[in-house]
Amino acid sequence: MAKKSFNELISSPGMPVLVDFYADWCGPCKTMNPVVEQLAKEFSGKLKVLKVNIDNNQAAASQYRVQGVPTFILFRNGQIVWKQAGAVPGHQLAQVIRQHIG
Repeated sequence: MAKKSFNELISSPGMPVLVDFYADWCGPCKTMNPVVEQLAKEFSGKLKVLKVNIDNNQAAASQYRVQGVPTFILFRNGQIVWKQAGAVPGHQLAQVIRQHIG
């Protein structure tokens, strides 16, 4: 099976895609890992979650002007509907996701 491009992955019809831009050396990114995993479980079937290592995917990071990590971008039909740099409380992230599901 061919590997999908980043643009194909974020354009999945009908389902928002939360992209977590992170780096292995980033402390706040590690803090957000369990939060992101929990949200992926909570919104299973309603939300796609992608983790993008900026050191391995500099083109995607630069395309979306990721200045710092973590940066979270929520896409709907390939369009950015929400973007936030820095660690985000889980309940706040869940609230944003709920607004864009359905």
